[in-house]
Amino acid sequence: MDVFRTDRIRNVVLLGHGGSGKTSIAEAMAYLSGMTSRLGRVEDGNTVSDFDKEEIKRGFSISTTMVPVVWDKVKINILDTPGYFDFVGEVEEAISAADAAIIVVSGKAGVQVGTQKAWNYCEKYKLPRMIFVTDMDVDDVSYRKVVEQLTELYGKKIAPIHFPIREDGKFVGYVNVVKQAGRKFVDKAGKTDCDIPEYLTEYLEKYHEILMESVAETSEEFMDRYFEGDEFSVAEVSAALATNVQDCGIVPVCMGSPINLRGVSNLLDDICGYFPSPDKRSCNGIAQKTNEIFEASYDFAKVKSAYVWKTIVDPFLGKYSLIKVCSGVIKSDDTLLNVEKSQEERLNKLYVLEGSKPIEVPELHAGDIGAIAKLQSVQTGDSLATKANPIVYPKTVISTPYTYKRYKAVKKGEEDKIAQALAKMTSEDKTLRIVNDGANKQTLIYGIGDQHLDIVVSKLKERYKVDVELTKPKVAFREAIRKSSDVEGKHKKQSGGHGQYGHVKMRFEPLDNMEIPYEFEQVVVGGAVPKNYFPAVVKGLEECVLKGPLAAYPVVGVKATLYDGSYHPVDSSEMAFKMATIIAFKEGFMKASPVLLEPIVSMKVTVPDKYTGDVMGDLNKRRGRVLGMNPDHDGNTIIEADVPELEIYGYSTDLRSMTGGTGSFSYEFARYEQAPNDIQTKEIEARKNKLDSADE
Repeated sequence: MDVFRTDRIRNVVLLGHGGSGKTSIAEAMAYLSGMTSRLGRVEDGNTVSDFDKEEIKRGFSISTTMVPVVWDKVKINILDTPGYFDFVGEVEEAISAADAAIIVVSGKAGVQVGTQKAWNYCEKYKLPRMIFVTDMDVDDVSYRKVVEQLTELYGKKIAPIHFPIREDGKFVGYVNVVKQAGRKFVDKAGKTDCDIPEYLTEYLEKYHEILMESVAETSEEFMDRYFEGDEFSVAEVSAALATNVQDCGIVPVCMGSPINLRGVSNLLDDICGYFPSPDKRSCNGIAQKTNEIFEASYDFAKVKSAYVWKTIVDPFLGKYSLIKVCSGVIKSDDTLLNVEKSQEERLNKLYVLEGSKPIEVPELHAGDIGAIAKLQSVQTGDSLATKANPIVYPKTVISTPYTYKRYKAVKKGEEDKIAQALAKMTSEDKTLRIVNDGANKQTLIYGIGDQHLDIVVSKLKERYKVDVELTKPKVAFREAIRKSSDVEGKHKKQSGGHGQYGHVKMRFEPLDNMEIPYEFEQVVVGGAVPKNYFPAVVKGLEECVLKGPLAAYPVVGVKATLYDGSYHPVDSSEMAFKMATIIAFKEGFMKASPVLLEPIVSMKVTVPDKYTGDVMGDLNKRRGRVLGMNPDHDGNTIIEADVPELEIYGYSTDLRSMTGGTGSFSYEFARYEQAPNDIQTKEIEARKNKLDSADE
């Protein structure tokens, strides 16, 4: 592939609901631009961007894929993202590398939750955008209805620049609103001039008026001309459109049928004409030596620097760090510093990825996106720069995973292989997290949703040839006491030679501090228990609090006071006093009204106002306590509630089901509270076998 200057580059992310047709658009662009010699289909599993075996098997995108196409001497780096919400991390990474977005809307389904989420991302990151309506080849699809839905949601920003011409129910051409001219499709991707059908003149006038109003608002001179009834030239309209699109003031709407290659060449023309090159976008880092802001601004004349926005780790492809060049020109023989790790890396080769196919390039100019193979120290979010001018760029904010399950190796002995495979997968997927829960002797895997975790299991089997099973995780209960007790513990054993003798009298009472397992105090007088045996008593307590006598859960908040006892000058030993303490603890704990404490999380649930009642009802069923409700001024309510951790398993799926995918939630551990009697009884019964077992 040729080398492109910054002004001849466009970085465009495809966003939209799952199944809206993003991959089909990327495939059509690749074919029309000559990057591929045949048009693949998602159904056939032979597209450029869905190359992973899991994607082919399931028929939808799981990872963001890069498809660089050349159109009219402009290189367009298309980033095809997944539409399903479980893969939101891939979308967030792609947005961080993009300078503009195409929001893809299915003409059949209309505006969906994924459409609105895509719009919100563009608003958050101030991304210029266009909307492309697919499925225009379907007989009963109404483009006008989709435009009305969009206008209702987003107001005057929505400006249709094309609309379809149909004959006998078939999609045969389109009207160009800017040029006020008709075009008919010829063969696969060609087109020819045609008259505008009479039944469409009403829509042309309406859409042209919308466009002219938007153009008029770009300057006072245009506004005056508009009120005087002056006509704008096509060149003026196009220039004003480009300015407004780049300022996010106008969102053009166009349409087509990617599987028939119709409307896609127009979209490529519009990307080149209306979307900004990287040097029109701001990009700032921090120069480490001076601690001042470094305005990179995708200027190829400044010092070399880049940001790693994604990592690919594949057993077959190897490791690739996908970079966006923030400033300067990076060459294949450069040595760059990983600024975060202070480690130098020699590049050797630079690539541009066409789906899964690496194409070697000699250099990448500021604003371009490429890949570097086999960088040892580099991870997603790292900054690369020269040693003389180290620059750090802000890391992309990636969604936190809250859905978790326990995982175990199906075959014993594969634990190490699984750990290594998961380490590679977590370096590739920042929404995947592995947590070792020592308290419950379980390993947890966190993801965005159940589907995300299912695909991780499939990838482990397919890519790394290891099997894991996912199960419901154990919740980390704790044991505590509510009253005081006074007991004695005696360990006495006589056998040939030295016997064993240890005797303690102890009081146990609840502590106010539930953050610590126990507090030890001794008030022994007269040397009833010699000082040298006090450490043995502490050891006995340390052992007991790891696994309480009620249900074998860790103990918290117990004050243990040693006040008396006795010893034998020959038979007493540290072991004997440790055993005596264990006997005393078990009896004293069970006599002091023992209770189970369950973890409580503070949860925030953000849902559209109309679902508030359903969500609150569901939280009540989960024993949640709603603490407050606040509007977020975007038509949503933020519900704050305390919910037992035991009850939030599966919440991600249930919330999506209740809110049609529009709800989101987050939570963090708050405190421990006494569990209700029925929960305690059930848990104690279930844990009976653990009391005598050394293994959790």
